[in-house]
Amino acid sequence: MAANPLQQLGERGQSVWLDYISRDLVTGGDLAKLIESSNVTGLTSNPTIFQKAIAEGADYDTQIGELLDAGATDLDALFFDLAVSDIQRACDILRPVWERTNGADGFASLEVPPALAHDTEGTVAMAARLWAQVDRPNLMVKIPATPEGIPAIRRSLAAGININVTLIFALSAHADVIGAYIDGLEERRAAGKSLDVHSVASFFVSRVDTAVDPLLEKAGNKDLLGKAAIANAVLAYELFEKEFGGERFAALRAAGAAVQRPLWASTSAKNPAYRDVLYAEALVGPDTVDTMPPATVDAFRDHGIVDGDTVKSDYAGAHATMTALGVAGVDMDTVTADLLAAGVKSFSDSYDQLIAGLAQKVSAMRGSHPARQSFWFAGAESPVVADAMRDGHGAETVRRIWARDADLWKKGDADAAKVIANRLGWLDVLDTMRAAVPRLEALSASLHDDGIADVVLLGMGGSSLCPEVWRTSFGQQKGSPRLHVLDTTDPGAIEAVGKAIKLDKTLFLVASKSGKTIETLSHFAHFKSLYDAAGITSPGRHFIAITDPGSHLADLASQNAFRDTFLNPADIGGRYSALSFFGLVPAACAGINVKTLLDRASAMRVHCAAGMPLDLNAGLFLGTAMGHLHATGRDKVTILAPQQIADFSLWAEQLIAESTGKEGRGIIPIGSEPLGDPSNYGDDRFFVVLRLGDDKDFDARVEALRQGRQPVLTLELSDAYDLAAEFFRWEFATAVAGSMLGIDPFDEPNVQESKDNTAAVLETFTSTGSLPTEQAATDSNGLTSYGGTLASLLDQIRPGDYVATMAYVTPDDATTAALQDLRRSIRDNRHVATTLGFGPRFLHSTGQLHKGGPNTGVFLQITADDTTDVAIPNQKFSFSILKRAQAAGDLASLRSHDRRVISVHITGDVVAGIERLTGLVSTTAGAARS
Repeated sequence: MAANPLQQLGERGQSVWLDYISRDLVTGGDLAKLIESSNVTGLTSNPTIFQKAIAEGADYDTQIGELLDAGATDLDALFFDLAVSDIQRACDILRPVWERTNGADGFASLEVPPALAHDTEGTVAMAARLWAQVDRPNLMVKIPATPEGIPAIRRSLAAGININVTLIFALSAHADVIGAYIDGLEERRAAGKSLDVHSVASFFVSRVDTAVDPLLEKAGNKDLLGKAAIANAVLAYELFEKEFGGERFAALRAAGAAVQRPLWASTSAKNPAYRDVLYAEALVGPDTVDTMPPATVDAFRDHGIVDGDTVKSDYAGAHATMTALGVAGVDMDTVTADLLAAGVKSFSDSYDQLIAGLAQKVSAMRGSHPARQSFWFAGAESPVVADAMRDGHGAETVRRIWARDADLWKKGDADAAKVIANRLGWLDVLDTMRAAVPRLEALSASLHDDGIADVVLLGMGGSSLCPEVWRTSFGQQKGSPRLHVLDTTDPGAIEAVGKAIKLDKTLFLVASKSGKTIETLSHFAHFKSLYDAAGITSPGRHFIAITDPGSHLADLASQNAFRDTFLNPADIGGRYSALSFFGLVPAACAGINVKTLLDRASAMRVHCAAGMPLDLNAGLFLGTAMGHLHATGRDKVTILAPQQIADFSLWAEQLIAESTGKEGRGIIPIGSEPLGDPSNYGDDRFFVVLRLGDDKDFDARVEALRQGRQPVLTLELSDAYDLAAEFFRWEFATAVAGSMLGIDPFDEPNVQESKDNTAAVLETFTSTGSLPTEQAATDSNGLTSYGGTLASLLDQIRPGDYVATMAYVTPDDATTAALQDLRRSIRDNRHVATTLGFGPRFLHSTGQLHKGGPNTGVFLQITADDTTDVAIPNQKFSFSILKRAQAAGDLASLRSHDRRVISVHITGDVVAGIERLTGLVSTTAGAARS
């Protein structure tokens, strides 16, 4: 049987390499068939090829899932794991060709990331990494022929790595590539190393005509159309023959070195007016390779014509063509330089699309779409975030966060570095938690088997706010216990929990990172005493501890035979612990699917990974927006969410406040503030909206903010499980914003002082039997003010301030509604941002911002008479006394920082007292206007 045209190319000394790869090509037998029937003796790949292969279909989904389950986060690494698997299979299929040709052919090529095109050191390191990872002798690593790539090519060849040099357009670049090849081999020979290293020089063809033909048409010169590309390639082959037939290479040839074969790339005709195999037919010759996409392989097999060694049949004609092009005004140096730049950009764009597609695939596989976000702003600051996302700092920030580089936040600060090194475990805690899923599921099942009806979380701040989000967002799951969160020392709230449960059907989660939190230990002592008083045997079976290894709570759990103890990774701060045992144990107890939570969070982690295109990096975008808008004066990040997930704003509030509020700086988070009309807000706001489902009223009010020219970032959630993704997004974003503010987002230098002040007040009480007192400023109608009047406090408000209401009262529904009316009145009458925190919970969150942040806070403390009290076993003070001491300690701390603050004590009905304060706000606002 006569040889087909592809086989005839082999007879002329030209190899055919397939310019394509996919999972089914290397697993379904198609590549082996092409080798057998079509003289295919190699394979090349590039980002565009992989982008199409991975994005289309589900061939890669199983491996992606396995890699994610194994903890993969970096999208670059995830892609190369997929690509390496394909390339290894291709190498193995081509191995018989490689062996038959004694290592001269049978190669598969894999390209370094396009982002390294201008990075010599990075390219050298990546080439070595890919060589080791693929671990096949018939691999070729592709490196572009940029000025920075040339030395990387030489060094990689000298290291014994086969190199496919890509993106060669200019003859001068081809000369540099040949020089790098010979230099690398000479270096190996001088070192006594084997010269069994191979390389091809990928000279791009049809793209030259694509660039030159329009110039010729514009100049009215049609005679040269379609001739520049072939002439350019022919002269490249002439250069090849000259250099490898010369005296310098002769010594290497004698020592066993192979020539660096020209590889004709881009030989499919882009112009439909040209014969589809035009370039392939014109460049036949010995010691060459033609890399063809599948369509060109089929076309050449069908009707390609092999008419001798066409590539070297007319060197004089090629020179004449190049001369004529110059006369026609075509500057080939400019054309080829532009083509190189465009080639790098094209591959870079394809790579970005590949990574973006991979990220979307990961999200879809994990059941969510965490990258869905939109940013709208028509004001003067609108370019700020967009410009910041385009510069190189964002990618560097992301890389340094994942590299755990403490200098990103506090350059050269050894003390800060020690703190930061012990606070970044949240970056990879998902892997630890995934391994713990069977244990968490077993816990959930055991509660069902034991008939547990209620689970009470005893914790403060970072230990309580995530469970509170689960409780309010998911509600009670069918067949699972009710989740309660107790994060207050208010005796009324403690008593209410006690009345809502049956001890023998209740499990308590005692949560404290340090294991020394006074509120949590007091809660435990109280409820443990109830079991003892009820005569319930083995009371420890009703308690689970969540704490750090070696803590006092861990010891307490052991001493009291707790049902279980979950020792959390110690390198996670409380406010970053939502996706650790502190958040997932309560979720599991409440019957929430923890695996789904982890899947959603893992998808978001991928969207925050190094290598994610900047415009798709969800955490980077949010953090950059917070940081840059803060710099423009929009430092009030206002979190809006529909009622079902509204409490997420309180978790985000404590994360941002405690992380950024220090050193006189800070982003002011505004959580749970009632949504108002655009006229209620100043120009110091940045709104972040969590959108869930179809809430027409909520959407309309958010749209009104946009129409009011406020900056609005909308984050789309599929369902409540996407809150797990948001936890990670906001943690990452806060780390980004902290780097922009130049603060350490992982310490809390001012939290301890309120604890110390509380301890001092309690010491006074235990020694004297009474709490400290001070002279009242006013005392009227059940409201006693200390440190000034409400009117005098509000009159101190300046543009850009915020008013913080700190309520040491029972946090029930009626009181909360009254306090929300109060803050709404303050905002609308004084046109100022407001926050609301129940004491002492906020001491473990926003309290850091109050003392350490900018002096833009105006503080209204509210206390009230308790109608009941609860004893704390083995203490000389009760919960009521503890709460009053905490209020006094907080007040003293604020005053020590010269904050504008008053305290108002309500006697009698608390709700009525708050309503009187609300009335005073309106009255004082009217007086101020008059």
